[in-house]
Amino acid sequence: EVQLVESGGGLVQAGGSLRLSCAASGFSFDDFAMGWFRQAPGKEREGVSCISSRDGTKYYVDSVKGRFTISSDNAKNTVYLQMNGLKPEDTAVYYCAACTVVAGRVRLAFDYWGKGTLVTVSS
Repeated sequence: EVQLVESGGGLVQAGGSLRLSCAASGFSFDDFAMGWFRQAPGKEREGVSCISSRDGTKYYVDSVKGRFTISSDNAKNTVYLQMNGLKPEDTAVYYCAACTVVAGRVRLAFDYWGKGTLVTVSS
């Protein structure tokens, strides 16, 4: 069975850092690009970052460039999101999922989700 488990969220002050992890089972990261999405209350889901399974190419939404870094360990079927310089507008539930990049934007590829992990950034 496909399972995705996000962890690492929490409450942090503006300017702080968090490292999110996503552990997957039931499929291999070797076969899919994986990424991070977030959804704030009252807002639409937003693609944050995506990492290619073929060559490791990374994509980011403009608002997090220079602050967030995506990485993966395919042998462990785990993807990470290092978040530095956090801002209140980063507050959201963060989810990992298979991704694709269309016209420079991170999009959902397959509808498999975990429960997400909540990131709250105070001002």
